[in-house]
This record gives sequence, C-alpha cells and structure tokens, in this order.
Amino acid sequence: MSNMIRRTQFPGFEAFPAGSMSLFEDTLNRFFSEGPTARPWSPSVDIAEDENSLTLTADIPGVKLEEIDLKIEDGTLTFSGKREFEKKEAKGAYHRIERSYGTFQRAFALPETVDVEKVAAAYESGVLKVTLPKKEAARPKTIKVEIAR
Repeated sequence: MSNMIRRTQFPGFEAFPAGSMSLFEDTLNRFFSEGPTARPWSPSVDIAEDENSLTLTADIPGVKLEEIDLKIEDGTLTFSGKREFEKKEAKGAYHRIERSYGTFQRAFALPETVDVEKVAAAYESGVLKVTLPKKEAARPKTIKVEIAR
C-alpha cells in the first residue's frame, strides 16, 4: 500500500479560517470593482411571531421612503429599494467603503394563516416594520374541558 502525500502550492492555506476567506475575497472584490455600487446587498431581517401576528423588521438605513417598494403577490411578501452612494466632492479619497449601495430585494413566502387584507407597514429611522396579522381561524383558542367523576 502506498502512502500518498498531498502537496499544495500554498502550504497551510487549507487551515486558514473559513470566515477569513470570505473577508479576503470580499476585500479583493471591492478593490477590483468599479466603485461602491458594484457590490449587491441584502438588508438584515428579523421575523417574530406571537399568537396574533407575524412581524417582519428590516434594517434599511439611508434609504428614502420613496425608494422602498413593498408588495404581496401570490403568497409572497417582497420588499425592494435602492440606496444611492453619495459621492462628496471633497479633497482626498476614501480609505475604506464598507457600507453597501445599490438596489436590494428580499422575498418571503407567507403562510396561509396570514390575513393579507390586513397587512400594515411602517418606516421610521431606517427600520421597516411589516405587521402580518393572522386569520381569525389560525389564532389559538382555549376551550375549558371539565372532567366527569
């Protein structure tokens, strides 16, 4: 039986932490891109549920209300928009651009328990909050059952 020895061009590279690799790739992509709009972004979202509704909360700072499109179609909630890069005419150059710019879109399949006729949305301080009430039939009901002796 022969022992095979694996040789790589960059020894120790496979031991490089996986999270660091994406950071490394991200940095290279930004360096070689044609500006801050070249990197797509996806806003962070939290979805919470209580007995009466689902609540979707999305962080989209720097996006004007007029730039946000929210719709429900075929059981899917979709929100999209655009955050523009504000190029300031100042002396000097950027040292780092980490925030993402350009268009974004997120889509979520809605459960059949959501009453789409009563959906409400609010936008304040860069946070979009969508309240998705449950249909009356989907809400939990408590029925007291007495035990016979």
